[in-house]
Amino acid sequence: MKIGNRLLPQWCTVFSLVVCASIAGAALAQPYPDKDKQIRMIVASVPGGATDRAARMIGQSFTEAWGQLAIFDYRGGAGGNIAFEVAAKAPPDGYALLVMSTSFLINPSLYSKLPFDTIKDFAPITQYTAQVYYLVVHPTVPAKTVKELIALAKSKKGGITYASSGTGQAGHLGMELLKTRGGFEGVHVPYKGASPAMVDLMAGQVDAYLTSQAGLSYVKAGKMKALAVTGLKRSVFMPDLPTVAESGFPGFEVTGLQGLVAPAGTPRAIVAKLYEVISKSLKLPAFRDRLVADGSEPVGSTPEEFAAYIKADTIKWAKVVKQSGAKVN
Repeated sequence: MKIGNRLLPQWCTVFSLVVCASIAGAALAQPYPDKDKQIRMIVASVPGGATDRAARMIGQSFTEAWGQLAIFDYRGGAGGNIAFEVAAKAPPDGYALLVMSTSFLINPSLYSKLPFDTIKDFAPITQYTAQVYYLVVHPTVPAKTVKELIALAKSKKGGITYASSGTGQAGHLGMELLKTRGGFEGVHVPYKGASPAMVDLMAGQVDAYLTSQAGLSYVKAGKMKALAVTGLKRSVFMPDLPTVAESGFPGFEVTGLQGLVAPAGTPRAIVAKLYEVISKSLKLPAFRDRLVADGSEPVGSTPEEFAAYIKADTIKWAKVVKQSGAKVN
């Protein structure tokens, strides 16, 4: 067959497209998971914390379901952005997954320039846990309820002082949201982590703080006083403690989360398989009990539900960040 010179470039283009399509089809036809490949879980924190412990439980679920080894790639720093960028650039083949938390929703508004888009560059799989915060004050603060704390803040020039584990963290922005809803003033005192923030609260250097479950032992010891919980329902750890929503601020909710996302372009069939394994684990009483004991509420949202949640909460936190004026760069 003789091909004219004018037709040759077109013929080559068509041939190239056919070859590429064949290669892509062959890649998609590969069984997932491949027993010879490891699932790499990229974690935006250091080993040993609650995020790591829950992520390891999820990784173990893959091992038990498929015999698949999950390895953990810790990329702490830059508010989680290092891990997020690494995950965004990973191959969309189901073997690189990002363990994300609340900073994934906050950072797009907190940082002026990011080399990734948390909505466009990721495929949500599931939110597997949620964590509430507790509004605590120093025992000498003359307030037993949220409304009394707000009244105190309004009566003082400059308002109250409140600690956080860092600018732009959920605890910081949660207090900013309460300030906006309550119409009071306050001075933000950021710390490098939760431990120094709690130490100064117990020393009376600051008035208030939003703590995770880690602070409840100090509440029980009388070193902190709890006023409310930030979830929409009461905490199983302190069932007599009212929610902020119950305390005069309907709909108020500040929760942390842990979830799993994959790079954008990961086939839906693979996302579905990953979700199915996690969903089954979250229904096991022993699995759920371990999460609850560590201060987390099991969730297990579908990929579609999680995608909607990410979009909605990214918008929510963008408003809070704008109102607070918080910026990292």
